[in-house]
Amino acid sequence: MRIIIVGAGEVGFHIAQRLAVENKEVVVIDKSPEALRKVAETSDVQTIQGAGSSPEVLEDAGIAQADILLAVTDSDEINLIACVFANLLNPNITKLARIRAGIYTNYKHLLTGDSVGITKIINPDEEVVNSVLRLMSVPGAVEINEFAGGKIRLLGMYLPPESPVVGARLMELRSRIGNDLGLVIAALVRDDKLIIPSGMDRIQEGDVVYFACDIREQEDILRRLGVHVEPVREVMIVGGGNIGYKLAKALDNKYYHTRILENRQKRCEFLSERLDRPIVLMGDATDQEILREENVHDMDMVIAVTGDEETNILTCLLAKSLGAKRTVTRVNNFGYMPLIEPIGIDYLVCPRLSAINSLLHYIRRGRIISSVSIKGEEAEALEAIALKDSPIVGKAIKDLDFPRGSLVLCFQRGGEIIMPRGDSVIEPDDRLLIISTRQNIPKVEKVLTTKVEFF
Repeated sequence: MRIIIVGAGEVGFHIAQRLAVENKEVVVIDKSPEALRKVAETSDVQTIQGAGSSPEVLEDAGIAQADILLAVTDSDEINLIACVFANLLNPNITKLARIRAGIYTNYKHLLTGDSVGITKIINPDEEVVNSVLRLMSVPGAVEINEFAGGKIRLLGMYLPPESPVVGARLMELRSRIGNDLGLVIAALVRDDKLIIPSGMDRIQEGDVVYFACDIREQEDILRRLGVHVEPVREVMIVGGGNIGYKLAKALDNKYYHTRILENRQKRCEFLSERLDRPIVLMGDATDQEILREENVHDMDMVIAVTGDEETNILTCLLAKSLGAKRTVTRVNNFGYMPLIEPIGIDYLVCPRLSAINSLLHYIRRGRIISSVSIKGEEAEALEAIALKDSPIVGKAIKDLDFPRGSLVLCFQRGGEIIMPRGDSVIEPDDRLLIISTRQNIPKVEKVLTTKVEFF
């Protein structure tokens, strides 16, 4: 598989790194020699210095023989022009573009039509808003991902010490919380290391436990695991830019009491005109007095999504010190990510990481419904459809030729969500949810490419 990446920034750099490890043929285009040097020094990829919007440069990169074009520069215009020329030079190529501005995303139907032919437009801001909304739905979760059209959830959580499953082997799980619930432990994170567990592994105090469940049983499962969830009602959004506005718009209803704090007068006027219930406030979120005046100690969640990550981090630390229950910070710099939890901030959201997750499933062999990274980039969760003529149909889960470190978590059959046992048999058109460590992704791909057609 030949993949051309236009843009060697954070998104292009990390995708190139991921794909090079998986032995894919990758070409990276960028104007900056420094950015290309960084990519070349850390990954086995080909680099070309030049404008990714140039048809000549695209031809030099081998666009005619390429399978996928990823246009992920920070410029919407360059990404669009790259896709236009790629469509003219190779109409069959899959074209993915990172586009943020509403002046373009409001016309997706034109960009994804025959004239431009973009396969998928990735809007990182929308992905971040969706991530925050999922976190708000289960306060206390470290990470939440949805599959099967929202019917299956994969949650990562710290369990309380008094949880009935702490200290238990996974094979004892059903005897501890009941056989009537659909629950599969997908992974454990212990001492910052990810483990794809077996039935003999024990859940230890302090582990982050990732589990897949039917969303309809989520509340009952959390209760039996000893997790008490307090609903989020009082919300403060810091930053009224694209993300802050989209999030406030999503929370513009009777259920939430939302305040949005912005330091630019014109932007405040814009927000006031377009939002109904949220209260728009003008001020500096790093000013403790303003936070006190706005009763930040009563907030269930403070969400800092300005364009300045240092401001976001400082605001969250101040809000936490003043009594806010939970904080969410937006960061773009991947180097900051390992620092967020140790300094006391509850969650982070990253537009660039969201873009990477959205792009990845189009890169996997075959056609894929969704692919998300688990615990940064250590593992991935994938969805695939079992076709009736596939050799895996009729096989039990325990007999599948998956590498160690890979696990079928559950599958959807018709409208039913099934949490499988070892003897559960795959039937035609089952939608499988699979988790695998990063290093085993190529092996899983190989099995799935020959035995399963991605949906």
